[in-house]
Amino acid sequence: MLAAAAFYILAATGVISAFMVVTSRNPVRAVLFLIVTFFSAAGLFVLLGAEFLAMILVIVYVGAVAVLFLFVVMMLDIDFATLKAGSTGYLPLGGLIAIVLAAQLALVGFAWVSADGASVHFQAPTPDDTHNIAALGALIYDRYVLFFQLAGLVLLVAMMGAIVLTLRHREGVKRQDMHRQVNRTRAEAVEVIDVKRGEGIG
Repeated sequence: MLAAAAFYILAATGVISAFMVVTSRNPVRAVLFLIVTFFSAAGLFVLLGAEFLAMILVIVYVGAVAVLFLFVVMMLDIDFATLKAGSTGYLPLGGLIAIVLAAQLALVGFAWVSADGASVHFQAPTPDDTHNIAALGALIYDRYVLFFQLAGLVLLVAMMGAIVLTLRHREGVKRQDMHRQVNRTRAEAVEVIDVKRGEGIG
Protein backbone atom coordinates (compact mmCIF):
# COMPACT_ATOMS: atom_id res chain seq x y z
CA MET A 1 0.00 0.00 0.00
CA LEU A 2 2.77 2.42 0.96
CA ALA A 3 4.83 1.53 -2.13
CA ALA A 4 1.81 2.06 -4.39
CA ALA A 5 1.12 5.46 -2.83
CA ALA A 6 4.77 6.45 -3.23
CA PHE A 7 4.71 5.32 -6.85
CA TYR A 8 1.66 7.41 -7.73
CA ILE A 9 2.99 10.46 -5.89
CA LEU A 10 6.42 10.25 -7.54
CA ALA A 11 4.95 9.52 -10.97
CA ALA A 12 2.53 12.44 -10.76
CA THR A 13 5.30 14.75 -9.53
CA GLY A 14 7.58 13.64 -12.33
CA VAL A 15 4.99 14.14 -15.06
CA ILE A 16 3.90 17.56 -13.78
CA SER A 17 7.46 18.82 -13.30
CA ALA A 18 8.47 17.50 -16.75
CA PHE A 19 5.54 19.40 -18.27
CA MET A 20 6.64 22.53 -16.40
CA VAL A 21 10.18 22.14 -17.76
CA VAL A 22 8.84 22.45 -21.30
CA THR A 23 6.27 25.17 -20.67
CA SER A 24 8.16 27.38 -18.22
CA ARG A 25 9.37 30.65 -19.72
CA ASN A 26 11.95 31.34 -17.05
CA PRO A 27 15.02 29.12 -17.72
CA VAL A 28 16.03 29.06 -14.06
CA ARG A 29 12.62 27.76 -13.05
CA ALA A 30 12.78 25.23 -15.90
CA VAL A 31 16.07 23.87 -14.55
CA LEU A 32 14.62 23.67 -11.03
CA PHE A 33 11.63 21.71 -12.36
CA LEU A 34 14.10 19.50 -14.23
CA ILE A 35 15.86 18.72 -10.95
CA VAL A 36 12.51 17.80 -9.39
CA THR A 37 11.86 15.50 -12.35
CA PHE A 38 15.21 13.78 -11.84
CA PHE A 39 14.51 13.28 -8.13
CA SER A 40 11.09 11.81 -8.92
CA ALA A 41 12.60 9.42 -11.47
CA ALA A 42 15.27 8.43 -8.95
CA GLY A 43 12.55 7.63 -6.43
CA LEU A 44 10.81 5.44 -8.99
CA PHE A 45 14.09 3.60 -9.65
CA VAL A 46 14.43 2.96 -5.91
CA LEU A 47 10.92 1.51 -5.83
CA LEU A 48 11.88 -0.79 -8.72
CA GLY A 49 14.96 -2.01 -6.86
CA ALA A 50 17.47 -0.23 -9.14
CA GLU A 51 19.39 1.67 -6.49
CA PHE A 52 22.44 2.08 -8.70
CA LEU A 53 20.49 3.87 -11.44
CA ALA A 54 18.83 6.08 -8.83
CA MET A 55 22.21 6.98 -7.38
CA ILE A 56 23.66 7.74 -10.82
CA LEU A 57 20.64 9.85 -11.71
CA VAL A 58 20.98 11.93 -8.56
CA ILE A 59 24.77 12.28 -8.54
CA VAL A 60 25.43 12.77 -12.26
CA TYR A 61 22.35 14.53 -13.55
CA VAL A 62 21.17 16.44 -10.49
CA GLY A 63 24.55 17.05 -8.90
CA ALA A 64 26.50 17.87 -12.03
CA VAL A 65 24.55 18.45 -15.23
CA ALA A 66 21.49 20.29 -13.92
CA VAL A 67 23.39 22.40 -11.39
CA LEU A 68 26.05 23.24 -13.97
CA PHE A 69 23.38 24.26 -16.46
CA LEU A 70 21.70 26.36 -13.77
CA PHE A 71 24.94 28.20 -13.02
CA VAL A 72 25.63 28.73 -16.73
CA VAL A 73 22.16 30.17 -17.27
CA MET A 74 22.52 32.48 -14.26
CA MET A 75 26.08 33.63 -15.11
CA LEU A 76 25.66 34.21 -18.84
CA ASP A 77 22.65 36.47 -18.35
CA ILE A 78 21.14 35.43 -21.68
CA ASP A 79 18.13 37.37 -22.91
CA PHE A 80 15.86 34.41 -23.57
CA ALA A 81 12.99 36.67 -24.61
CA THR A 82 15.04 37.80 -27.62
CA LEU A 83 16.38 34.30 -28.17
CA LYS A 84 12.88 32.78 -28.29
CA ALA A 85 11.50 35.54 -30.50
CA GLY A 86 10.10 34.01 -33.67
CA SER A 87 10.26 30.46 -32.33
CA THR A 88 6.48 30.09 -32.63
CA GLY A 89 6.93 29.99 -36.39
CA TYR A 90 8.50 26.56 -36.02
CA LEU A 91 5.58 25.27 -33.93
CA PRO A 92 3.67 23.60 -36.84
CA LEU A 93 6.80 21.75 -38.02
CA GLY A 94 7.69 20.74 -34.47
CA GLY A 95 4.15 19.56 -33.81
CA LEU A 96 4.16 17.50 -37.01
CA ILE A 97 7.46 15.85 -36.06
CA ALA A 98 6.10 15.13 -32.58
CA ILE A 99 2.97 13.51 -34.03
CA VAL A 100 5.05 11.35 -36.38
CA LEU A 101 7.32 10.23 -33.54
CA ALA A 102 4.34 9.48 -31.30
CA ALA A 103 2.72 7.44 -34.09
CA GLN A 104 5.94 5.46 -34.58
CA LEU A 105 6.19 4.75 -30.87
CA ALA A 106 2.55 3.64 -30.79
CA LEU A 107 3.09 1.32 -33.77
CA VAL A 108 6.16 -0.20 -32.14
CA GLY A 109 4.31 -0.63 -28.85
CA PHE A 110 1.28 -2.34 -30.39
CA ALA A 111 3.31 -4.47 -32.80
CA TRP A 112 5.82 -5.64 -30.19
CA VAL A 113 5.78 -9.41 -29.89
CA SER A 114 8.06 -11.11 -27.40
CA ALA A 115 9.17 -14.67 -28.01
CA ASP A 116 8.54 -17.32 -25.43
CA GLY A 117 11.31 -17.34 -22.87
CA ALA A 118 13.01 -14.29 -24.36
CA SER A 119 12.86 -12.38 -21.09
CA VAL A 120 14.94 -15.07 -19.41
CA HIS A 121 17.86 -14.47 -21.79
CA PHE A 122 17.84 -10.73 -21.12
CA GLN A 123 17.92 -11.09 -17.38
CA ALA A 124 21.05 -11.30 -15.29
CA PRO A 125 19.70 -12.64 -12.00
CA THR A 126 21.37 -11.33 -8.88
CA PRO A 127 22.83 -14.04 -6.65
CA ASP A 128 21.19 -14.37 -3.28
CA ASP A 129 24.35 -13.59 -1.33
CA THR A 130 25.30 -10.50 -3.44
CA HIS A 131 23.98 -6.96 -3.24
CA ASN A 132 22.42 -5.37 -6.29
CA ILE A 133 25.14 -2.73 -6.68
CA ALA A 134 27.93 -5.29 -6.13
CA ALA A 135 26.46 -7.59 -8.79
CA LEU A 136 26.12 -4.71 -11.22
CA GLY A 137 29.71 -3.66 -10.58
CA ALA A 138 30.90 -7.21 -11.20
CA LEU A 139 29.09 -7.26 -14.54
CA ILE A 140 30.44 -3.87 -15.63
CA TYR A 141 34.06 -4.34 -14.57
CA ASP A 142 34.30 -8.05 -15.39
CA ARG A 143 31.99 -9.19 -18.16
CA TYR A 144 31.38 -5.90 -20.00
CA VAL A 145 34.60 -4.07 -19.14
CA LEU A 146 35.52 -3.54 -22.83
CA PHE A 147 32.17 -1.91 -23.64
CA PHE A 148 32.45 0.17 -20.48
CA GLN A 149 35.87 1.43 -21.52
CA LEU A 150 34.64 2.16 -25.04
CA ALA A 151 31.70 4.14 -23.65
CA GLY A 152 34.10 6.15 -21.49
CA LEU A 153 36.33 6.78 -24.51
CA VAL A 154 33.36 8.04 -26.53
CA LEU A 155 32.37 10.40 -23.72
CA LEU A 156 35.97 11.64 -23.45
CA VAL A 157 36.14 12.35 -27.19
CA ALA A 158 32.79 14.15 -27.00
CA MET A 159 34.03 16.28 -24.12
CA MET A 160 37.23 17.17 -25.96
CA GLY A 161 35.25 17.99 -29.10
CA ALA A 162 32.97 20.32 -27.15
CA ILE A 163 36.00 22.10 -25.69
CA VAL A 164 37.63 22.47 -29.12
CA LEU A 165 34.42 23.78 -30.68
CA THR A 166 33.96 26.39 -27.97
CA LEU A 167 37.62 27.44 -27.90
CA ARG A 168 38.06 30.97 -29.19
CA HIS A 169 41.27 32.87 -29.67
CA ARG A 170 40.79 36.51 -28.85
CA GLU A 171 43.11 39.20 -30.09
CA GLY A 172 44.99 41.19 -27.49
CA VAL A 173 44.76 38.56 -24.76
CA LYS A 174 48.12 37.67 -23.21
CA ARG A 175 48.67 33.91 -23.07
CA GLN A 176 51.50 31.82 -21.75
CA ASP A 177 53.56 30.14 -24.50
CA MET A 178 55.29 27.20 -22.84
CA HIS A 179 57.16 26.17 -25.99
CA ARG A 180 58.66 29.64 -26.40
CA GLN A 181 59.58 29.82 -22.72
CA VAL A 182 61.38 26.49 -22.75
CA ASN A 183 63.32 27.13 -25.98
CA ARG A 184 64.44 30.67 -25.27
CA THR A 185 68.15 31.42 -25.02
CA ARG A 186 70.03 33.31 -22.33
CA ALA A 187 70.40 36.32 -24.59
CA GLU A 188 66.64 36.50 -25.00
CA ALA A 189 65.82 36.00 -21.34
CA VAL A 190 68.48 38.11 -19.60
CA GLU A 191 69.56 41.66 -20.36
CA VAL A 192 72.71 42.87 -18.66
CA ILE A 193 72.80 46.62 -18.09
CA ASP A 194 75.88 48.43 -16.91
CA VAL A 195 74.50 50.87 -14.37
CA LYS A 196 76.88 53.54 -13.33
CA ARG A 197 77.23 54.49 -9.70
CA GLY A 198 74.80 57.18 -8.67
CA GLU A 199 72.61 56.77 -11.76
CA GLY A 200 69.43 54.79 -12.19
CA ILE A 201 68.43 52.50 -15.00
CA GLY A 202 65.90 54.90 -16.40
